[in-house]
Amino acid sequence: MARILIVDDAKFMRMLLTDIINKSDHEVAGEAENGRDAVQLYSQIKPDLVTMDITMPDMGGVEAVREIKQEFPDCKIIMCSAMGQQKMVVKAIEAGAKDFIVKPFDETRVIDTINRVIN
Repeated sequence: MARILIVDDAKFMRMLLTDIINKSDHEVAGEAENGRDAVQLYSQIKPDLVTMDITMPDMGGVEAVREIKQEFPDCKIIMCSAMGQQKMVVKAIEAGAKDFIVKPFDETRVIDTINRVIN
């Protein structure tokens, strides 16, 4: 069972991911609305995994990945992207993200990706 931090500026997307995660063997350890909050929350709760939206106000996902990886090099982050954000996904992977899932979320793909990254 993994403790997961969900980061997305859209409350609906956070609720959707929470629902999917709650159906799996994992738990939601916290939620953040932007990258800046995610960086602070990560250091407080030290989750096993982060799902990180790419495009958010205040601090985007790619920058947040860089900051978290700098302090916690072993962190595991999965990027959440909309169609057409391939260039941003590549930047996020280069910054240290382990994988990505595409919106709209497919429940099976989300759980499979989480399980693959955790193990």
